Amino acid sequence: MGLMTNEDIEKHLLRFPDWSHKNNALYARFEFDNFKDCFSAMSRIAFECEAQNHHPKWTNVYNVLKIWLSSHDVDGVTERDFKLAEAIENIVEVQD
Repeated sequence: MGLMTNEDIEKHLLRFPDWSHKNNALYARFEFDNFKDCFSAMSRIAFECEAQNHHPKWTNVYNVLKIWLSSHDVDGVTERDFKLAEAIENIVEVQD
């Protein structure tokens, strides 16, 4: 998949209000009620990442999960990142 232009990324982001474009990556911050709920979401996201063979940079501190998605082979954002962002949204949405 090819590198997306900034214009294409901004158009795609209209469907992803929790995400932004920072430093050649899609970025989202999710806050959960507690550590257990956050870690549970991370576990489900990890299975999806394996299924898509696409792995994020992420951090977790207590109930906050921060995720950066980029395609390292092109050093930026591709459709592949949006596909994983959509799956992550569906996983996190289930928790709400």
